[in-house]
Amino acid sequence: MTVLRVGNASGFYGDRFDALREMLTGGDLDVLTGDYLAELTMLILARDRLKDPAAGYARTFLRQLEDTLGLAHERGVRIVTNAGGLNPAGLADAVRALADRLGIPVRVAHVEGDDRTAAHPGSLAAHAYLGCFGVAACLREGADVVVTGRVTDAALVTGPAAAHFGWAPTEYDRLAGAVVAGHVLECGTQATGGNYAFFRDGDVRRPGFPLAEIRADGSAVITKHPGTGGFVDVGTVTAQLLYETAGGRYAGPDVTARLDTVRLDRDGSDRVRIEGVRGEAPPPALKVGVNRLGGFRNEVVFVLTGLDIEAKAALVRQQMGEALAKSPPSEVRWELVRTDRADAATEETASALLRLVVRDPDQAVVGRPLTAAAVELALASCPGFHVTEPPGKGTPYGVFEAAYVPQGEVEQVAVLHDGRRIAVAAPRDSRPLRPLDEPPLPEPLPPGPVRRAPLGLVAGARSGDKGGDANVGVWARTDEGWRWLAHTLTVDAFRRLLPETDGLAVVRHTLPNLRALNFVVEGILGAGVAARHRFDPQGKALGEWLRSRHLDIPEALL
Repeated sequence: MTVLRVGNASGFYGDRFDALREMLTGGDLDVLTGDYLAELTMLILARDRLKDPAAGYARTFLRQLEDTLGLAHERGVRIVTNAGGLNPAGLADAVRALADRLGIPVRVAHVEGDDRTAAHPGSLAAHAYLGCFGVAACLREGADVVVTGRVTDAALVTGPAAAHFGWAPTEYDRLAGAVVAGHVLECGTQATGGNYAFFRDGDVRRPGFPLAEIRADGSAVITKHPGTGGFVDVGTVTAQLLYETAGGRYAGPDVTARLDTVRLDRDGSDRVRIEGVRGEAPPPALKVGVNRLGGFRNEVVFVLTGLDIEAKAALVRQQMGEALAKSPPSEVRWELVRTDRADAATEETASALLRLVVRDPDQAVVGRPLTAAAVELALASCPGFHVTEPPGKGTPYGVFEAAYVPQGEVEQVAVLHDGRRIAVAAPRDSRPLRPLDEPPLPEPLPPGPVRRAPLGLVAGARSGDKGGDANVGVWARTDEGWRWLAHTLTVDAFRRLLPETDGLAVVRHTLPNLRALNFVVEGILGAGVAARHRFDPQGKALGEWLRSRHLDIPEALL
């Protein structure tokens, strides 16, 4: 087989339930992957396992297999998923029990070795991001279903490719090409028009899930099954390549992929070819995602309607501040969201929202004192006073931290369907990750008339989270747009357009092959998504906020 067709049927825990069936019935596939894990998901699964030691995996995956496992077996499609979460052995056993009950002869294997919780006292879960060769070992030994815990998202694709083509651990260019394809697939329909800046270019009401046609040299074509919704073009693939990345070097446990070498070309309708990807030796350490209980949080949203919004907000803040002064929470955050309009035709559009968020290690501090203080203002505060809903007793929140461990200290093991255990060797070679020198910029556009307009008329963007940091990838749709963007959107300009980044470290990375800039904003998400530090806790809409900001754009581009 000269081409390996690898599809995706899940980008997160809670994605479209029918996707497994849609992908198995929509066209030819060799391997079907499912990504169920994210930083927040690991915390959710850890809390599940505290209640039930047999839990800790994505139960949705089992329910999806109920009516698709037989279909996959009939069509010879192998399934690779990280739905094992914190308990891959438990999920593998559950899949075997399901297969026995349904009378389907499938071989189920799993990968373990990622659990580092014991090395991080006080954590709920600490898991190393493993590479692809545990998955590859399972497939080479005949597994029909491979269950993993915390592997890199791209490993779900790179593993099948390495197994199928027989790649050695040092074939870095081939591995890097598969990593890039896996990164495009990992978030499901984000590669086929979902969450896409130029969503009006196609019908994205129900995007189909993506697949990659991977070749022995590591090149790939990103496409989707015929007749499914959404669309695949250079823009949708570019957007996903920029998602949750940083500079030109994209480090993983098996290889460091050079994103600055990626070339994208249209290869027909709904087909984009990825080629030219170069790879380097991986870094000597594995990333470990550590989830801890950060404390307890509570919030209340006060509704302020009509006139004197600022004065009403000041009164509520003063009253709540005095009430909470007896036992002040360790963190108090206020945010006034001006959703109100003058002379509004509805009460809702005449109202602003004043949001109070409190955090403290002690649940009692953010519970009854806040609830009582807010409720007692019902008849004693500003005119029109009410809240969206009464605050509760306070809920726990998590904190995500990234730690690192030498690759040789992690024992990755492929556990086969017959009980055999195959140890996966750590990489023999490694290279510390170094930033690339910034590439030369294109020639700037010649001077000409400009017009004040939104950036999004000429540039796309996609943003996401990595722990407490966020990245905002911005790309131009044309060569002329790139010549303007590369010189205009400096770090200083980025800060002016997004004032919330003031005081935070912002690093710009240039990717000329993609006509793209990637900005990493350090610490804007606090302690990560589970801490819910800001209005948009995962930074998913930072890119769209940036696109909505106005600046002087050459009329030739508009």
